[in-house]
Amino acid sequence: MTSLVLADHTFVVPLDHDDPDAGQIEVYAREVRAAGKAGEGRPWLLFLNGGPGFSAPRPLGNEGWLIRALANYRVLLLDQRGTGRSTPVNRHTLARLGSTAQQADYLAHFRADAIVRDAEVIRRTLIHDEPWTVLGQSFGGYCTTTYLSFAPYGLRQALITGGLPGLHAGADDAYRALYPTVATKNAQHYERYPEDIERVRQIARHLRDHDVRLPSGRQLTIEAFQSLGNLLGAATGSRQLHYLLENPFTGGTHLSDAFLLQIDAQLSWASANPLYFLLHEATYAQTDAPTGWSAQRTRTEFPHFDAAAALEGGTPILFTGEMIYPWLFDNDPLLRPLRDVANRLADRRAWTPLYDVPQLAANTVPVAAAVYAGDMYVARDLSLDTAQTIAGLRLWLTDEYEHDGLRASDGTVLDRLLAIVHQNPKTT
Repeated sequence: MTSLVLADHTFVVPLDHDDPDAGQIEVYAREVRAAGKAGEGRPWLLFLNGGPGFSAPRPLGNEGWLIRALANYRVLLLDQRGTGRSTPVNRHTLARLGSTAQQADYLAHFRADAIVRDAEVIRRTLIHDEPWTVLGQSFGGYCTTTYLSFAPYGLRQALITGGLPGLHAGADDAYRALYPTVATKNAQHYERYPEDIERVRQIARHLRDHDVRLPSGRQLTIEAFQSLGNLLGAATGSRQLHYLLENPFTGGTHLSDAFLLQIDAQLSWASANPLYFLLHEATYAQTDAPTGWSAQRTRTEFPHFDAAAALEGGTPILFTGEMIYPWLFDNDPLLRPLRDVANRLADRRAWTPLYDVPQLAANTVPVAAAVYAGDMYVARDLSLDTAQTIAGLRLWLTDEYEHDGLRASDGTVLDRLLAIVHQNPKTT
């Protein structure tokens, strides 16, 4: 494992960068550099993680992408506002804010535009007028595109992996593009593991006929079971799902405790990060139109995801993907206290813009972006449209990796993007 030098940084930033009277929050970041004097003198790279609502990864020293980054940079891992060691957002802290309306207004300050302005406070504190390189993975790529829109002067270079957003696409547009990709991932999984077709149907029939509770207390409905399809977008996800399904019953009549424990672990991985659920659809919101539980509404346009109809018609049951549904806030004990504020956010109309298209069209910052051809979480065609809009962006469209290519490639994806962007040095 690589020897790392770590340093903690905590920054105080305005909750609302346009209103100093709105209060302040803390944002935490961890500096990582290679041991030795060479590591101290390298330029900075800010890493923006996927999400929304997830803290930066905690380095162990064996992450291939990080080792590759440390060969050129000292890296800053940002706990985006509301996550990790930054001022937390959870059911307890939100309850102290007052009414549902007050909670929703507070949460509206936790999107990409605020994250970028936090990053600018941090950059000016650490390195003053010197720009830095930003690496954005998934939602971090959305944030990087916002950075290019509103604070390009802070960027030396921008690297984006699986995270080019649709600049004009609302939540409905995104889900209409993503549901067919999820269906394709299902087809590929069942072609790879045809025995899973009947196994999934057996489990679904059992869930239809019985009230099954997971160890956490949540009900395992057919819809909750279908959401395990979120695994299918990762490099090893299909294999993981197959192994999870291979021995679900005990005695042929009950779902085994081991199976239910594994299901619970998969379904609860995000519950400790409520911003992921609360703001997921808001990552697409830029107009006065509410998102209105877009994933639930647009799902009706794809009837092959209807498990009851599939059971009746004898067709394979399809898993869903990275979609947030309103029933999650009824089904999960940790999310249930946030149901009202989630509904309030789904109805919200006052959203700030996240991208400046004319600025992106006039961009002078060197940008390299990896778009994954089969990405199940970020719509490929919307990403390709954006790649055409951002001036000077160098695109790598690849089917070699899934959405987690940055992590799974052991540094290869980052190495490729660095080679691409260094062919296009900044000229201004």
